[in-house]
Amino acid sequence: MKKVLTNTVYEDAPVASVVSRGTAYDPDLRERGGDWPAVAHTMVGLRRLDDVHACLERVVADGVPGDFVETGVWRGGVCIFARAFLAARGITDRLVWVADSFEGIPPTSDCRHPVDRLMRLDASNEVLAVSRKQVERNFEKYDLLDDRVRFIEGWFHETLPTAPVERIAVLRLDGDLYESTMTALEHLYPKLSPGGYLIVDDYGAVPSCRDAVHEYRERHGITEPIHRVDHMAVHWRRGG
Repeated sequence: MKKVLTNTVYEDAPVASVVSRGTAYDPDLRERGGDWPAVAHTMVGLRRLDDVHACLERVVADGVPGDFVETGVWRGGVCIFARAFLAARGITDRLVWVADSFEGIPPTSDCRHPVDRLMRLDASNEVLAVSRKQVERNFEKYDLLDDRVRFIEGWFHETLPTAPVERIAVLRLDGDLYESTMTALEHLYPKLSPGGYLIVDDYGAVPSCRDAVHEYRERHGITEPIHRVDHMAVHWRRGG
């Protein structure tokens, strides 16, 4: 699944982006999620998929209650992997929540944090905006679109405060910006079970995302050590 989702099998070339100017497939970039694939269903790379896999294995082994939630899903690849993991294990009491605007990055001119405005990721929405219908089709290609997959569609500040998620075992944030990250932390982290994992994808590359993480941790007295996954992502395990 990891090789198919990252398309290391057919080696599609990347699209031009703020992270890569290359025009040919580079196995190193694809492994570490350093390009935006033209075809693959995820851009996070093999290392970050390995991390999601390890977190899912641990919460299941330890009996940590709750679902898998990702905020910011692009083509849906990470959520597809999570659903495939649950299906392969025959686990039927956990859901996969797919949360996204399905319209790309919000206009950075509307964001309060100055670094968000400088990044101008919304200028890449031609690539980053993937419709819910397309994500659903991607799930269907793996025969994994079923009632264990739930969608939360809309801008995070409008949807996450009332999201019907009860308990979370693995929470993965990939909203890129300060406000997207902070909104997800404020409304979803309290639902993360003790022993569950919080993964932040953009921590290493987007300063405003990192700011949101540290501000939230300081405000709530979170002291669990932050573990680096790769040059982009980090995670920590919530204590009791």
